[in-house]
Amino acid sequence: MIWCLIFYSLFCGRTPAQDYGDALVIGTIGDASTLIPMLATDAASHEVAGLIFNGLVKYDPYLNIVGDLAERYEISPDGRTITFYLRKGVKWHDGVEFTAEDVMFGFRLITDPKTPTAYAGDFLEVDKAEIVDRYTFRVHYKKPFAPALSSWGNLVVLPKHLLKGQDITKTDFGRHPIGTGPFRFKEWRAQEKIVLSANPNYFDGRPYLNYIIYRVIPDPATMFMELKAGGIDWMGLTPLQYARQTNSEEFLSRFRKYKYLAFSYTYLGYNLKHPLFRDKRVRQALSYAINKREIVDGVLFGLGVPATGPYKPDTWFYNPDVKRYPYDPQRAKRLLAEAGWRDTDGDGILDKDGRPFEFTILTNQGNLSRLLTAQIIQRRLSEIGIKVHIRTVEWTALIHEFIDKRRFEAVILGWTTGPEPDLYDIWHSSKIKPPGLNFVGYANPEVDRLLEEGRRTFDRNKRKRIYDRFQEILAEDQPYTFLYVPMALPCIHKRFRGIKPAPIGISYNLERWWVPKAKQKYLLP
Repeated sequence: MIWCLIFYSLFCGRTPAQDYGDALVIGTIGDASTLIPMLATDAASHEVAGLIFNGLVKYDPYLNIVGDLAERYEISPDGRTITFYLRKGVKWHDGVEFTAEDVMFGFRLITDPKTPTAYAGDFLEVDKAEIVDRYTFRVHYKKPFAPALSSWGNLVVLPKHLLKGQDITKTDFGRHPIGTGPFRFKEWRAQEKIVLSANPNYFDGRPYLNYIIYRVIPDPATMFMELKAGGIDWMGLTPLQYARQTNSEEFLSRFRKYKYLAFSYTYLGYNLKHPLFRDKRVRQALSYAINKREIVDGVLFGLGVPATGPYKPDTWFYNPDVKRYPYDPQRAKRLLAEAGWRDTDGDGILDKDGRPFEFTILTNQGNLSRLLTAQIIQRRLSEIGIKVHIRTVEWTALIHEFIDKRRFEAVILGWTTGPEPDLYDIWHSSKIKPPGLNFVGYANPEVDRLLEEGRRTFDRNKRKRIYDRFQEILAEDQPYTFLYVPMALPCIHKRFRGIKPAPIGISYNLERWWVPKAKQKYLLP
């Protein structure tokens, strides 16, 4: 799941006309939690860590897997063995050379049951890992494993010379990381900013920009004012900002706006351990009572599409034929009545066994689209006799105090997805226990079997059939109400050059972005 959250590098040539210097200031609504990729479960952390750490492989701009720290790799005919041939001369940010020992160290760490990681599953499929020599690393899988190659991103590459013998949950490495990536960690002021500086010894050449600065600004309206005032250079616009507030000649003379269907979706997730949500008919009723098109049109200004499951529509593994939940409040009422929920005391609220149907939706501060979505859901559910409360929580507190501890009734959150359809880490029942990502507690034996089978199948047509069935079951069970797939709406100051939109997005080649000397704003070395 997390593989699509990191920044990707593009191998391309340099031209003498490109200048070094300047800083890119990025607005983010949430602070990172840790910069150790295998411990992080939030997008903010992986976004920053993706510039500090490399993987053995990465996705190129066109969604193909290519080498990164591995200059090349070989896969055995039976698909069970991968040999990675590592780049020579790559240095950690402290000057120590990167070798196969570091990969083995990270592999052993992520598969150690004492390591609280959500991503061990992919690596537990390995039967044997071996260091062939200083620059060659080989893994043998127990069985054919389709996501094997893509799993060797930056989750497992950590500096052995710095972390050997330490408890990574207690070391300060997560706050002061040392990687091999294009940018080096410089400073982190909690809930304020994270500063990265260019790595002059990066194996693919020094980045053009001197600094990447993430500024934590929880309120999107404040962030937008900072953008217009010059306090930040890049932010993801809200749909309202994109559609209504950024079309003036003055604004467009300073900024470029981009729009593309994001590798992500937003959902209303139910705590399936909670008595309110154990009955599938109740969850289906809630989905019928929520008008997704109203949300897309009213909250996103049409800049998105209704979601039918965990994949976006323009991927090969998307199933367009699953059960749909058009807005139908009368059908919702019938299903709730079948499940025993009726207004027996005439107060307008459904009840069952003396208990009113009342719950709280949690979502994160600073995401106006999610808050407005929650308010629309609140209004629509009130019309069928369900009382909904809304609570917004600061991002890191929401993750650590509520999601990780399973202390919620329902949540509006989103997942970032990617080019690989394997969603084992989110939906398999083995991932229910913390720190697993199946925090809603979904367990379905057929889904478990399909997810396991999908990982063993290399033939795309067969995988398509497996994941089509997987989507059909999710559509029937409705552990989430899948709400919408949004458009990504980045807005970036025009002084930055080298931005080349591609199927992967725009940030894959950040180390190739540059600013002409005459337009550079931050003249720090």
